[in-house]
Amino acid sequence: MARIGVQASTIKASFVEHGTFETLRRMADVGYRDIEMSQVAMTPENVAEMQRAQDELDVRVVALSAGLTPPPGGGDSLSTTYDKIVADCRTLGTDLLRVGMLPIDAMGHPDGVRDFAQRTEEFAKRLADDGIALYYHNHHVEFARLDGRYMLDVIADLAPSVGLEVDVHWVQRGGLNPVSVLAKYAGRVRLVHLKDYRIGLLPDSARDAIAAGDFAGFMAGFYGVVQFAEVGEGNLEWEPIIEQALASGAEHLLVEQDDTYGRDPFESLAMSRANLVALGYGHLL
Repeated sequence: MARIGVQASTIKASFVEHGTFETLRRMADVGYRDIEMSQVAMTPENVAEMQRAQDELDVRVVALSAGLTPPPGGGDSLSTTYDKIVADCRTLGTDLLRVGMLPIDAMGHPDGVRDFAQRTEEFAKRLADDGIALYYHNHHVEFARLDGRYMLDVIADLAPSVGLEVDVHWVQRGGLNPVSVLAKYAGRVRLVHLKDYRIGLLPDSARDAIAAGDFAGFMAGFYGVVQFAEVGEGNLEWEPIIEQALASGAEHLLVEQDDTYGRDPFESLAMSRANLVALGYGHLL
C-alpha cells in the first residue's frame, strides 16, 4: 500500500539544531512514519542515528538522495562515493535513490541536459545491478522546451532506466497540470512530492516601493506572491492529484514545503497531515 511521508528538506534545520534522532522523533510525534532523506549529511553518525530511529521509533527511511557529482562544499556523489551510497541504502533498508536537481551548469544548455540524462542512465543501470532504483526529481525548469519538446521528456527518453519523482508544485509552476503529468508517466513514478501552490497577498513592501518610485522593488513583490504552502492551504486540487498518483503507481507520497515563511516546519507538517486526513487519506499515514 502507498504511504504518505515527509521530504527531509522541510525540516533540514532541525537535523542540524536538534540532531537526527530527535528530529525523527519529532516527525513521528507529528504523525509521520516515512521520510525521504535530502539535504541531510550522510555521515556515519547520522546514518547510525537513522538506523536507531528505525529500530526504536518505527520510522522508515524510504529513499536517499545523491547527485552525479559532489555538491558545492563537498559531499557524497555517485561519481565519487558510489560504494558508500549503496552501503547507506543497504544499511537503512531502502532500494530507492533520487537525484534532486538538474546540475546548475546544465540548466539552459541543451547539450548539458542531454549529457546529464545519458550519465544518469549509466548510473541507473549500475545501481539496478545493486538492487537500487534511481529516480529524478523535477523542478519547473524541466518544462522549458528543447527543440520543441519539454526538457523533462528529453531526460525521460534519454534515461529510460530512470524513474521520475514528480513534484506537483513545480509542475504547476512550470505551467502544466500535475494530474496530466502523473498520468503521462504512469508506471514510472514510485515517488511523488506533495507540495501546495499558493498565491499570497501583495506585501506592504511592494506598495511602499511603488509609492517611492521603485518599480523594480514593486515587481519583485508582485512576482513573489507565488508561494509554497502546506498541503490543502493553497490552490492545488488534491483529490484528483493523489488519486492519479496512486493510479500511476506511486508508493511514497512525500509532503514537502521549501519555505514555511516563519512558521515552525513541524507545525506546517501537522497542518498538511490534518488536511490530508480530512480529505480521506489518513489510512496512508
